[in-house]
Amino acid sequence: MKAKTIYSCSECGYESAKWLGKCPACGSWNSFIEEIASLAPAKSAVKSSLPAKKNSPILLSKVDTSEDERLFCGIGELDRVLGGGLVKGSLVLVGGDPGIGKSTLLLQLARTIGTGTSILYVSGEESEKQLKMRADRLGIDSPDLSVLSETDITSVLHFASEMKPDILIVDSVQTMYNAEIPSAPGSVSQVRDVTLALMKLAKDNAICVFLVGHVTKDGTIAGPKVLEHMVDCVLYFEGERHHSFRLLRAVKNRFGSTNEIGVFDMAGDGLAEVKNPSLTLLEGRPGDAPGSAVVCTLEGTRPVLAEIQALVSPTGFGTPRRMATGIDYNRVNLLIAVLEKRVGLNLSSQDTYVNIVGGFRLDEPAVDLGVVVAIASAFRNISIDPKLAVIGEVGLTGELRSVNQIEKRLAEIQKLGFTTCIIPASNKEKISCPEGLRVLAAKNVTEALGYIF
Repeated sequence: MKAKTIYSCSECGYESAKWLGKCPACGSWNSFIEEIASLAPAKSAVKSSLPAKKNSPILLSKVDTSEDERLFCGIGELDRVLGGGLVKGSLVLVGGDPGIGKSTLLLQLARTIGTGTSILYVSGEESEKQLKMRADRLGIDSPDLSVLSETDITSVLHFASEMKPDILIVDSVQTMYNAEIPSAPGSVSQVRDVTLALMKLAKDNAICVFLVGHVTKDGTIAGPKVLEHMVDCVLYFEGERHHSFRLLRAVKNRFGSTNEIGVFDMAGDGLAEVKNPSLTLLEGRPGDAPGSAVVCTLEGTRPVLAEIQALVSPTGFGTPRRMATGIDYNRVNLLIAVLEKRVGLNLSSQDTYVNIVGGFRLDEPAVDLGVVVAIASAFRNISIDPKLAVIGEVGLTGELRSVNQIEKRLAEIQKLGFTTCIIPASNKEKISCPEGLRVLAAKNVTEALGYIF
């Protein structure tokens, strides 16, 4: 009998008998993929491998959480992003580009989490010998670490139910499959069923489960979007391939803030924590080069100093070229327009390039003044005092708007040896300045540039 095919949306899982250009459920374009439909109802991995457990309603006031303490990973940057450690029974999805360090970070848990915490590492991409070779390279020799090379989710659930480890790592979710479902591993139905089975395992047995997820070309996790809705926490491991720095960022976290980041340095023996990312990002900064400015941004509760570099040169074409790396391109164009209209800089005949040093990405409006100062410095070919930092959001009329948690930012600036800082005038009235730091207040961009040039 000829196998029947259906088309499933890779974003939401909507099924159709024919291919559609646009998904009627979620509105995504070109998201339908062809799958083989089962002639008989498929048996879910949840029903086939896990014993049925009946739950009954209970009053929320009678739920006991006294014993559900967080499990500390021993990696300070990971604990910070998770909101203070792992919550028992949580399901964490870790995504990132190939080779960025996802598997390395999770394997290092066995070295840092301490004795007495059992870990089961399931790999669908490497054999046990390959895992042992990688563990030896990372210096991992934990008596509580068990490894399993398996792609059948039924077998994985069987061993996990027997062992009941404290932490289960599945690398990766796209390689796991349920034999009862006829579609290929990584398809919408397979990923959905595998994740549902692991979620039930985590909740019923209080096991912390890490799922490693591959990403697509545009940087999103491969598979249906429902995958991100089912898990408790979604972490993205970011970084430039040619830089050693790696950023761990939470985009969803049911047990903590989504604004925290963790900073790591990729070395030959694994990932090392960067305790002071500000000092690392400013290392090697030129002291007398035009077009360089230092800003202080907040990543969650952590103030981070970053260097913004700008290059302005006459264009050889009718339309000047604009390029931005590590910051929103449209925001840079907006700030260039403010410099032309409010300050009088003739940038319409100049190519302008803006770069955030170290592969860092800045999304906060408080870095606007740093971009403006760097571009003005490059245009006028005048270097900025290397001990000067700037903070402030720039409006379309050229005014400087106040930013939040200004005292925490100023304390970080003073700690790293800066002597002067320019901030919005509306912030100056509400703060006490750190000792040894000269704080200048500016109402608009023109006034701020007047302090520098």
